[in-house]
This record gives sequence, structure tokens and C-alpha cells, in this order.
Amino acid sequence: MKQKIIVVGSGFGGLGAAIRLQAAGHAVEIFEKRDKPGGRAYVYEINGFKFDGGPTVITAPFMFDDIWEAAGKKREDYFQMVACDPFYRIFDHNKRAFDYNGDEAFILDQIDQWNPADREGYRQFMGTTKAIFQKGFVELADKPFLNVMDMLRVAPDLIKLQSYKSVYQYASQFIQNEFLRRCFSFHPLLVGGNPFNAPSIYAMIHYLEREWGIYYAVGGTGAIVNAMTRLFEDLGGRIHLSRGVDEILTDQRRVTGIRTEDGVVHQADAVVSNADVGFTYDKLIKKQAQSWFTRANMARMKYSMSLFVIYFGTKTQYRDHGLSHHNIILGERYRGLLDDIFGKKVLADDFSLYLHMPSLTDPSIAPPGGENFYVLSPVPHLGSGIDWTQKAKPYRDAIMQFLEDNYLPDLQANIIAEHYIDPLHFQGELNSRMGSAFSIEPTLTQSAWFRPHNRADDFDNLYFVGAGTHPGAGLPGVLSSSIIAENLIGPAMPQPQMITNDADAMAAVMP
Repeated sequence: MKQKIIVVGSGFGGLGAAIRLQAAGHAVEIFEKRDKPGGRAYVYEINGFKFDGGPTVITAPFMFDDIWEAAGKKREDYFQMVACDPFYRIFDHNKRAFDYNGDEAFILDQIDQWNPADREGYRQFMGTTKAIFQKGFVELADKPFLNVMDMLRVAPDLIKLQSYKSVYQYASQFIQNEFLRRCFSFHPLLVGGNPFNAPSIYAMIHYLEREWGIYYAVGGTGAIVNAMTRLFEDLGGRIHLSRGVDEILTDQRRVTGIRTEDGVVHQADAVVSNADVGFTYDKLIKKQAQSWFTRANMARMKYSMSLFVIYFGTKTQYRDHGLSHHNIILGERYRGLLDDIFGKKVLADDFSLYLHMPSLTDPSIAPPGGENFYVLSPVPHLGSGIDWTQKAKPYRDAIMQFLEDNYLPDLQANIIAEHYIDPLHFQGELNSRMGSAFSIEPTLTQSAWFRPHNRADDFDNLYFVGAGTHPGAGLPGVLSSSIIAENLIGPAMPQPQMITNDADAMAAVMP
């Protein structure tokens, strides 16, 4: 039967679920707090520059094609993607670079320049991560873990795949060179995890990149958000902007709709929350409506690190300074810095950075002659007690001075557009519990069944999509969660035909 479904939030998980459910015959409405759709993928427009709030790394691009196919449309009619090569340029603390892409021969040549003995180890690493990828992504990413038996069924496979080891430990079995170990173990940071603590199942991210490549959407990630919004509306869906949700309404084991911040109640047959899971339970659902188990379970959850991100545009270009589209700048410290961020939760004097330079691929997102950048530094979440009202500006200055001294000469004299965000932004604007950037931290005891479930334990018609539920953060993860939501809710069923007289009864049974 056709259901009225409300989706809270318009991040990629929310948009993906809304499109799929609308295409399946339901009547879907999205309620978004901000003045534009996208959630974390918000677009900042400053002085002719378009800055993607994030994410910026597009993997498994076929998952977007699948959304359009479910809607009976072609993705190419809505937005275009181009492949990135190299996928990343990774710098050590001496500014020496390592590139990799989807070509194994190219990667082996790059490895030769650092440690020829690691060629064979890398082949073995890829051979073993194929099995992890097959189990962790192909088989399990779009399957819900709603009860403990779902977990017990896959536990033997996870043990066999050494998921009890960290990604760094797993990579180190095959790779000897310390810098190369970092190059093949940093990937959990892309989904909010510590490479020294995230289970080895996340080693599949490198394999996933090799399998399907890394892409850029022409016009920026915001072009995907706009395309998905247009597709949703083309299907008849409705999106309400600047309409924050104040409460998800409940009645026994069911949710009945939402109350928006203006006090208006909107009834629904089901609710899909793309809001942060921790925020949803903490702020949107009354505590007395939640079971003791749910409250205790959410209280034990550990949250990912946060981010400090600077978006900046320059009046000059930096095409001859050795940078690529995606750059990772690793500091001299690795384990120690990550322990500062995830363990000690202190703001270190040094940092490792992700430097995004999309105008190298797409000049349209910057004014003529200009360059578009985004630099990201992982930092502790707000459980650290760091006072970002005092620390943000000095931290910004330190990062920009580092970039000017090492990669972008005369940077600060050439900046003509700038905006930065810190953990307070993630908490206040994005409603992220603890100001985390990726919701629940991906650890072994917070994965699969141990993660907040795709369907709420306390409510039969409340569903979760996005980074905080299974399978986790990153575009493939949140898009997989939208598939799970669609499958759990199911398609709209035809209304039974009403038989009112003998003639109608005869017509109903006639061929």
C-alpha cells in the first residue's frame, strides 16, 4: 500500500532513500534544516568560487547510476563524472610524493621508487583484500543487521578475514616500508576511523578504489546534490528547505510523523532519519519513548573525530607546484598524531592534511585565472573540551602558513575568498553529536550489528540512513544504507479494488 514517508535531512543517504522510495510508489517528503539540500555536501559560493562542503572523493560511481535506473532515468541526463588520475598524490614530511591509480603496473613502479621489496607484498595485499571486499562490500554492505543472529552468521568469515586486526596491522603484514604502510592504511580516516583501531575489513576501501576508480562530478559534488534533488522532484517528491525538525512523534511502537521547528505537525506512515543517529535519539525522540536498552546502547557509543576545514580561493593559479586533484600531506608523526586525535583528544601542534584542488580538473568552479582549494585537518571531537572559539583562528593560521611555506608560495597574499568550519559547526549547524564529522566511529565493536540498526529497535516504522547506521560513512556506505531502507519498507502495493455491486463483482473476476 502506498505510504506517506517523511525523510529527515537531505544528505546523500536521505536523497538516495527518498528517490528510491518515491520511485517505488510512495509519497515522500524531505524536510531539510538548511537553506539548500545536501547536508554535509553543502555548497558555499564566495566571490565567484564554488566550494564543496564535502564529500569530495567519489567511489563506486555505478551506485549513482543504480539510483537513476531505479527511477527509470539516465544519470548522464542529469550530471557528468570524469575519472581522476592519479587517485591521490601522497606526500611524506619531506614533500616526496607517491601516486596511485587503478593501474597495478603504475603502482608497482611507484612502490619500486620507495622499496622494491614491497612489490610482491603489495600483490599479496591486493589478493587478500579482494576477499575482504567481496564479503564486506559486495555481500554485506546493503544487508541490514537487525538481530544478533545476522552477526553470528558472518562472524566465522570475519574471523577468517582477520577483522580483529587493525587496518594498519593488516597492511603491515605485507608492506615493509613505513611510508608505504601509511599510504595503504590511511583509508579509515576517509570514513572517520583510526587506522590503528578500525578493523581490517576497512582495508577493502583501497581495493574498492582500484576496482571502480575515483571520480569527480563536473561542477563539483554540489552538482550531484542538485541532480538528485531534481530527479526526486521530477518523480513527484517534495522537499521543504529551511524546515528543521524539532521532534519525531511516537505512539507505542510506531512513529506517527514529525513536528517541525515552527510547531507544525506532519503526519506520516513511516519516517526515515538522515539526521545524525546520536542526535536523533538524543534530541528528536523523547527519552520516555525509548527503551532502556536503546538509551544504554546509545550512551556507550564512541564518536568519530571531527574536522577543521578551510575553503579558500586564490587570484592566481598553482598549476606548476607539483599538486594533484586529491593530495594527502602526511606529517612526520603518524601513530602519535592519531593517538592525540582519537585517544588523548588534544590539539597537536603538527598535523596531517588533505588538500583538495578541484579547479585543476574543473576550472568552472573558480573565476578565470583563479584556483579553488579545500584543506582538511582531522581534529578531536568536542568531547576533548577544546575551546574552538579561541583555538580556531590560530589553528587556521598555522595550517595556511604551513601550506604557504611548503606548497603554495605567497598563498595568503593571493587569497580572495575564504571560509572555515570547525567542530562547533558540525555540532551546531549539522546536528552532529559531539561535533563528530562521521557520526559513530568505525571500530570492530561498532560495526554491523553493533552499529545503530537501519530500523529502530523501539519503533517498527522508523528507519535510519547515513553515516551513523550500517554500513557507515563514505558515499558507498550511505548510498548502501538508502538501499537497505528501501528494501525494509518495500514497494507501494496496489490499492485493493472496492466491489460495490454485482456488476463490479463480475468485472473483477472476468478475464
